[in-house]
Amino acid sequence: MAESPRDKGLALFAEIYGEDMARTTREHMESNTAFGAKQTEWTIDFAFGEVWSRDGLERKMRSCAVLGMLIASRAYDEIVYHTRMGLKNGLTRQELEEIFYSAIPYAGFPAAQSAKKAMLEAFAQIDAETARSQPPPR
Repeated sequence: MAESPRDKGLALFAEIYGEDMARTTREHMESNTAFGAKQTEWTIDFAFGEVWSRDGLERKMRSCAVLGMLIASRAYDEIVYHTRMGLKNGLTRQELEEIFYSAIPYAGFPAAQSAKKAMLEAFAQIDAETARSQPPPR
């Protein structure tokens, strides 16, 4: 039996954002009272389970395309999430910087400035998480 879009989406989401966030997302999605639960279902089922799970592009390449669209849309919070996702999908910080530079002539300086701030926030989050996971110096 083929894996459902929900199963594929949750597995991919867990791989990118970790088991804790996937569990919280699953609980929100399955709640009868949580505000926006249907949107969470659509995100997992369609965005992750159908689109991100396709074979047509490598995930690294898909991250490039999505980040370009998000920068043009000035979708700050999504840029933070997708910067993190891009790194998990194999992009380097240098490549993310090049995506940022490439957006400037097409999306404009204000959109790029917002993206820069979001990307730097994602890097700071990752750096803080990495520092917390390191053993204390002796």
